[in-house]
Amino acid sequence: MEHGPAIFAAAVFLLFGAALLAWTGARAPRGAPVAEGVRPVVAVPLALLAGGASLVLGVWCLGRL
Repeated sequence: MEHGPAIFAAAVFLLFGAALLAWTGARAPRGAPVAEGVRPVVAVPLALLAGGASLVLGVWCLGRL
């Protein structure tokens, strides 16, 4: 992978993962819906999984440099 696209992809993955985890962390403890129309029992674990996977992909992209 070239350096420019790898850094851009890593930044996108890391920002999205951090934002999704922050959103979930801010909404779930208050009982507010994380995703509209989805039960919290389903939405919270899926959001945490997607946020964590995005962070892992971002770190992996940076590791490929």
